[in-house]
Amino acid sequence: MARTNEAAETGKYWRHPCFPDLGLFEARFTRHRYDLHTHPTYVIALITSGCERIRIGRKSVLAPAGTIAVVNPEEWHDGERGADEGWAYRTFYPSVPMMTALTRELGRDGAPVFSRATIEDSSLAAALMAAHQGSTSPDTMTAETSLLVALRRLIVRHGDSSGQAEEIESSGSQRRFSLYRDLVESELGSQLDLKRLAGAAGVTRFQVIRDFNKAIGLTPAAYIRDRRLRRASALIEQGFGLADAAIAAGFADQSHLSRTFRAMHGMTPGMFRRAR
Repeated sequence: MARTNEAAETGKYWRHPCFPDLGLFEARFTRHRYDLHTHPTYVIALITSGCERIRIGRKSVLAPAGTIAVVNPEEWHDGERGADEGWAYRTFYPSVPMMTALTRELGRDGAPVFSRATIEDSSLAAALMAAHQGSTSPDTMTAETSLLVALRRLIVRHGDSSGQAEEIESSGSQRRFSLYRDLVESELGSQLDLKRLAGAAGVTRFQVIRDFNKAIGLTPAAYIRDRRLRRASALIEQGFGLADAAIAAGFADQSHLSRTFRAMHGMTPGMFRRAR
């Protein structure tokens, strides 16, 4: 994760753990001013405090806190403070191939185009915040799911494309959930992601998320986390060491198991083992 820190102006840049071609940036500026420039990627910026003044193409707009600024690839834009206190923001830089692939998964054709320079949509802003914060989570399923939920909302609500809107399939969720459940139980110790779950049922990743919500009211990440914790608990009861139980159940390491165990049970796995 790259960082900058000049005269109390801060910024850090990193890559998404599930989407290597997606860059993320978090910054706070009071004096910095961007010159006009372009990106080969989309720029999706959630203003989290203060206000930014942005020129995008021929438009000059103010983007206060809670606003989402969207810049299409190769579109000229700049940025500077729009208020005395400056501004803070969290930005996504998804590539054109990535956004095109997601749009096709949603039943639309081609890369999306965003005609509005700024968007006021509180639920989208909340989803983008969750996705940006979740990108640093050790739980990659949560990181992947939260990003897809946010980008789907952006594309469906605010993107222009030549295709038809996705039809939300409501039937078959319980049948498909049994396929997801069997895969999860048999592969808990391996890397599980939405693509593998989607492949098991022959659907899109977006459909997987909907199926879990309809079937059990949970995200795939929450369900898998619960199953892994159940598996680790059973192994500890059988006498496995904490590190071995963590790896066998699919946690990254013992620390990851400990954090999850405490968050969900209010005790450490060590306490649980000692009471066995």
